[in-house]
Amino acid sequence: MRKSTRWLVVGGASALIVAACTPAGDDGGGETAGGELVWAIGGAEAQPGGVHQQVAELWNEENPETPIRIELLPEAADQQREQQALELQSEGSGFDVLGMDVIWTGEYAENGWLESLEDVRDEIEEASIPGAFESATWGGELWAAPYNTNAGLLYYRSDLVDTPPTTWDQLCQTATQGSGEIGGFIGQGAQYEGFVVNWLEYYWSAGGELFNDDQSEVLFDTDIAARATQFMADAISDGCYAPGFNTAQEEEARNEFQQGNAMFMRNWPYVYSLIEQDTASPANGNFDIAPLPTFDGDGTISALGGFNNAVSAFSDNIDAAKDFVTWAATNEEAQSMLATEGSVPPTMASVYDQLADDPVMSLLGEILPDAKPRPPAPSWNEISVEMQRALFPAVNGQTDIQEAVEQVRSALEGAVE
Repeated sequence: MRKSTRWLVVGGASALIVAACTPAGDDGGGETAGGELVWAIGGAEAQPGGVHQQVAELWNEENPETPIRIELLPEAADQQREQQALELQSEGSGFDVLGMDVIWTGEYAENGWLESLEDVRDEIEEASIPGAFESATWGGELWAAPYNTNAGLLYYRSDLVDTPPTTWDQLCQTATQGSGEIGGFIGQGAQYEGFVVNWLEYYWSAGGELFNDDQSEVLFDTDIAARATQFMADAISDGCYAPGFNTAQEEEARNEFQQGNAMFMRNWPYVYSLIEQDTASPANGNFDIAPLPTFDGDGTISALGGFNNAVSAFSDNIDAAKDFVTWAATNEEAQSMLATEGSVPPTMASVYDQLADDPVMSLLGEILPDAKPRPPAPSWNEISVEMQRALFPAVNGQTDIQEAVEQVRSALEGAVE
């Protein structure tokens, strides 16, 4: 039974964007045999020439009667979710396959926006690494097919840094004492979901937690949260962060590092191959990757990221869409392509055995077991927005840090209640 829809309030400009890419007269809900599928997904690798486009082309070669094309969504995850939500809350059939951030599973399932994949559960579960499979479930039911996983990496200029730092203080010391011709550390410091991800990596690396295992109790530590926030504020004022940190998302950070404007960068694995392919980049041949630092230098903590593919409950071609998402999760050639062509971590367990010599996949083998997921709860988007509103101005010296972390705790407690 379809559950009631929670409506998302968004700006009129975004609504116009989605309306423009939604076929007129679609009222959704039916199924047709054959015809083109539309895959709504964003990010750099969804661009022309990106690995998601290559995966689509591979499917099209094998399935000419039900070809798929990518409907390119924005770079930022928040804006991707916004455009998908506008289509789904109107029950439009413009999107057949939804490229979903792993934290959207609970929200989309609760809203009745997804077609259950329980009938192909065994095939998908057998092929997938456990953490990725769990991110595609909600309430014990499979709502999406794992596609790619992710973990944050530390990129550094190996021609300027002899040994990658293992603590955040070491990183900032090196960044501020480096050449005046190059910035320090660039990451995702703009006010969006990526800011929350970066902040959580500091908070977690200092020993903090958000909730207990079943998200019934808030474990948020305001002292640890204040330490993480103060570190970011100091990194801006002391010059540890490269210019533009507080306006950078993933691609802005990549461009700064790739153009030789930053010594260190926090970003996802997909960046590795793009720098390697850019022979004009000052970083080309002069960079390496390492685990993200922690405050005490012990181990590493990264936010677990990634995308799952789900089938819209309002698709006119549900069966073919199910076939595609299952194929993308279980086809060895497609999953290997993610790693070899895009440095995008696959979710198919058997593929990792073939990639032991790949530097990105080898490092991910160290990082993924300790990577931490953001809670995939239906209320995560609201929590994230409140965290952004409280913490972003505090990091940028505009509001009191202690008051900001108390606001975050209140938001978390409200979500539990």
